[in-house]
Amino acid sequence: MNRVYGDRKTILILLIPPLAIYVLLKVVPVLWSLGLSFFQGNTLRGFEFVGFDNFTTFATDGAALQSLWVTIGFALIATVSQVTFGYLLALLYVFVLRKGSAFVRTAVFFPMVLPTVAVALLFRSFVAVGDNQGPVNDVINFFGGSSVEFMASTAGTMATAIVMTLWSSMGFYAVLLYTGLLDIPDEIIESARLDGAGGLRLVRNIIVPLSAPILLSSIIFSLNSTLKVFDSLLALNGGGPGTSTSPLTLYMYRTAFEYAEYGYGSTIALVLTLLCLVFTLTVFRSSSKRVED
Repeated sequence: MNRVYGDRKTILILLIPPLAIYVLLKVVPVLWSLGLSFFQGNTLRGFEFVGFDNFTTFATDGAALQSLWVTIGFALIATVSQVTFGYLLALLYVFVLRKGSAFVRTAVFFPMVLPTVAVALLFRSFVAVGDNQGPVNDVINFFGGSSVEFMASTAGTMATAIVMTLWSSMGFYAVLLYTGLLDIPDEIIESARLDGAGGLRLVRNIIVPLSAPILLSSIIFSLNSTLKVFDSLLALNGGGPGTSTSPLTLYMYRTAFEYAEYGYGSTIALVLTLLCLVFTLTVFRSSSKRVED
């Protein structure tokens, strides 16, 4: 094995193919998109260099700014919900269900493997009104209320989208955090219990600090996936009513592929990338500051 690692020719043969594929599939498209953000037009009309005009247009584009706030709001609410409920489930697996948690883990994780579009259609049928009224309005009617047309309002659509996202991804974060909790040595937990720590005190002072790295990873993973939400909101209500629940990814898709404004679409993609970077660095920086304190 040492002879293989010491042979430069072998190292180059092993490294060059994956590096070449990575550069072709990742680096080149990113650089191409970055370059397009300084142009206006498409392949039929031709491209015209406009400098930073696309960025100034974005800053004054009401529809783009609305999509930006929809994206940020959805990401923050979904991330807090996913990680919080996932962590509570993980605690349930480890400290209550213990070895009998396998069936519950599988059942809660199952929605994660379902296609997003199918899940969106399922939840749309849950809140439907009219001849094919869903069970949610049946329950409201049972308690004497009038049927609510959730998809007709921005708040109803976003609430349905948040619940749908939480239902489909909560099991994944529960399993992810569960593996982190299993790494905490039993001796530390037993010592804390002998010292009188138990219940919420044990979780707050021992479990949460020791599981901070996996919690941090979960938050970053969730933020980056929810900031790029696309198919769930599109399948649920098409970004509607109107464009009130259209995230930045959907606005970028329509700009680039429906209106053939490749340059401005690339600018929106760049803004989204910077948004993911800012959120990730903010979480890293806040966690590092807490460790230093």
